[in-house]
Amino acid sequence: MHFPTLCQLLAPLLAPFIALLLLALPMPGAAAGAAELVVIVSAKNPLAALRADQVADIFLGQVGHFPDGGDAVALDQAIGSAQRDEFYAKVTARTPAQVKAYWSKMVFTGRGQPPREAPSSAAIRKLVADNPALIGYIDRSALDASVKPVLMLH
Repeated sequence: MHFPTLCQLLAPLLAPFIALLLLALPMPGAAAGAAELVVIVSAKNPLAALRADQVADIFLGQVGHFPDGGDAVALDQAIGSAQRDEFYAKVTARTPAQVKAYWSKMVFTGRGQPPREAPSSAAIRKLVADNPALIGYIDRSALDASVKPVLMLH
């Protein structure tokens, strides 16, 4: 004679509760953890807006100028930061590993160098504010009058 174990008896009763518990947990990248990013230029820069593909071209070293002809120099968040990973996922549809591989190839073939990095949104905002040629991305909450958003990343 075979008797069911305690786990076998309780599993059908607990399954709905476990499912509800899992649904209540925050998802990675959900609104609770994901900050809204904005691509910024100096308030002194005449540029009003950019499309995501234009931003991608600048950050991937494909172009070195803004649409109006002015120099464009990209400034990245630190490698491994959530902002950087989110930015490249939204603007270039690339994972951190794909971005690293892209830049390894560009450097190896002599076709480009990756953007300079800054340690935080505050540091990027200050550098961009002081130089109309720079373009960066920061948390929307870090915006102030010294810079202006040219693309909102949702």
